[in-house]
Amino acid sequence: MPKPPPEEVEPYIRSCGLYHTKARDIVALAKALMENYGGEVPDTLEELTALPGVGRKTANLIMGDVYHQPAVVTDTHCIRICKRLGLTTSDNPLKTEMELREILPMDRASDFCHRLVNFGRDTCTARKPKCENCKLRDLCEENEL
Repeated sequence: MPKPPPEEVEPYIRSCGLYHTKARDIVALAKALMENYGGEVPDTLEELTALPGVGRKTANLIMGDVYHQPAVVTDTHCIRICKRLGLTTSDNPLKTEMELREILPMDRASDFCHRLVNFGRDTCTARKPKCENCKLRDLCEENEL
């Protein structure tokens, strides 16, 4: 099966930003999946993070959402909110993930992280959190009220 050049993929993902790099990674990822996994997406964190363009965040997302395995997705919302609530101490995604793995029930960790994303978009935003509407404000170490 011939692989398309990244330039053929770029128009489809141009609006995503960093589309040159992402297109290159998508083509390399597709090739690796075909050659190494028979076209199937692997189901371990180690195999996923070995794929081009796949980091821990994406790998954990796939583990939790696709394979329904324990996963902690540490995106910017998760890191920010967990620090504000005193659940974690680090700005480093890996350290935050490891700290959360110590305290979260792993069968609910993926759902917890998804809820943090929504909460971070709606209420606990980075620039101007809506502390006056926050149900967790009494727990927050950065409550702006």
